[in-house]
Amino acid sequence: MISDGDKAPKLDLETSEGRTIDLAGPGKPLVLYFYPKDDTSGCTREAQDFTALTSDFQKAGALVVGVSRDPMKKHEKFIGKYHLKVPLASDEDGRISDAFGTWVQKSMYGRKYMGMERSTFLIAADGKVVRSWRKVKVPGHAQEVLAAVREQATSV
Repeated sequence: MISDGDKAPKLDLETSEGRTIDLAGPGKPLVLYFYPKDDTSGCTREAQDFTALTSDFQKAGALVVGVSRDPMKKHEKFIGKYHLKVPLASDEDGRISDAFGTWVQKSMYGRKYMGMERSTFLIAADGKVVRSWRKVKVPGHAQEVLAAVREQATSV
């Protein structure tokens, strides 16, 4: 499980924009947010919140990418349906969520199952995890992450 101060794993991330990002050295601050499933209420709200702040993240020099285990075709529909400006990445094989420790056992109505923990990681340009948020609650989260990005930008 990745936590604050750790180096991000040496993995490449393919985004919906056709960009490949080296997580161990993204070259600029990277906000990597993991979410359970496209087109569900909480995940849609989170993607819309990050989308609304896209220009603010860009001004702060950071890239935001959402990650779920949904296939890229589903991501493309999700992006189109809600006019999302945040690139998404597919983790169908689970290597990225496994590396970050976001594929966890969950429980609903006494039934246990594996699923994506809503988590966010702020990764510095050199690949160091500056800040992590686990078990994220969506309301206000994108704004909190933006504040952390701005704080990190002024401390560098």
